[in-house]
This record gives sequence, structure tokens and C-alpha cells, in this order.
Amino acid sequence: MTPSNLHVHFPHPGWRRDLDLFLAERAPGMNAYMLSRNRLASVARLAAMSDAELAAMGLRRCDIPAFVFEDILPDQDP
Repeated sequence: MTPSNLHVHFPHPGWRRDLDLFLAERAPGMNAYMLSRNRLASVARLAAMSDAELAAMGLRRCDIPAFVFEDILPDQDP
């Protein structure tokens, strides 16, 4: 097995903070690093898209973490 050295660049300042906050709110007590490690590339790919590209997918920039983690951290809004 080849070791994975994931180097992710977030084009928008504060994305790591926003992602950490999302995970802290939705997954308290879980290891957010382990949850996010495998999905950082998806978050980075979406974060690198323009607002128009995201809108074509039905997303806003603030929706990216919820979209990437929707299968394991469903929306908690009533």
C-alpha cells in the first residue's frame, strides 16, 4: 500500500475553520480529524469552484461541508 500524503489548499481564507466548526456542531465527541481526512479533497474541489459553478449544482459556498458529509452527518434542522 502506498502512503497517502494529502496536501489540500483551500482557496478561501477561513475554510478550515468553517469546516472544523461544522464538524464540532454536527459530530460532537467524534474525531473530526478522522472524519474530515478522507473528505478534504472533496471539500477543496468544491471550494475551488466559482459561485456560479456551485449554483449550477444547487449549492452555496456555505453548503459545502453539509453536502460533503451528508451521508454520515445528516442535517439536524427540524
